Amino acid sequence: MALIKLQAVRKIYEVGTETVRALDGVDLEIQRGGYVAIMGASGSGKSTLMNVVGCLDRPTTGSYVLNGTAVEELSDDELAAVRNREIGFVFQTFNLLARTKALANVELPLTYAGVSRKERRERAADALERVGLADRMNHQTNELSGGQRQRVAVARALVNNPSILLADEPTGNLDSATSNEIMALFDKLHLTGNTVLLVTHEPDIAEHSHRQIVLHDGKLVEDRKTPR
Repeated sequence: MALIKLQAVRKIYEVGTETVRALDGVDLEIQRGGYVAIMGASGSGKSTLMNVVGCLDRPTTGSYVLNGTAVEELSDDELAAVRNREIGFVFQTFNLLARTKALANVELPLTYAGVSRKERRERAADALERVGLADRMNHQTNELSGGQRQRVAVARALVNNPSILLADEPTGNLDSATSNEIMALFDKLHLTGNTVLLVTHEPDIAEHSHRQIVLHDGKLVEDRKTPR
């Protein structure tokens, strides 16, 4: 059974008198353990697809089954629970609390999940160790470099042991050397069994994936293996 299965998914917005088809009949299956890049120009629909896959938004029509759960049938509270349990998010802008220790930032999803303080600390420390930041866990995030902050964001995404690691332009605010470090980390996480989805417009970042999906005007126009 596919981990992610979208069938005839459409996302339509009304903008004034204009109808915008952000997604226009997308069919997509991604297996557990996949490493997939979602590509396309600005306005192609890749961010909308990320929002649907990440349960941040619902399709207007069509079906989305995530790890056996029909997402479109869930209430808002059920959707939030699935999002917290199944999806680990990494954003271009890190989305960290600036004057808060790295450890506390990583604990946040566990706090929302009602995990005890002791277990939160242990799991957050383990996640920071996995991303190579065991020696920085008690530093405030505004004391860290851009690459270190993104590693904290990756640790936070991992701490709930999600089904999917979903990264939206994860190297967009980083220099090329730091970008290479972060992508090496994603490669390592994939090798240890994580399912990774990257949203990117950069071909060199997409080359880390094993499969590339290209969107144009809300349609899936290409689905190819990454050349090795």
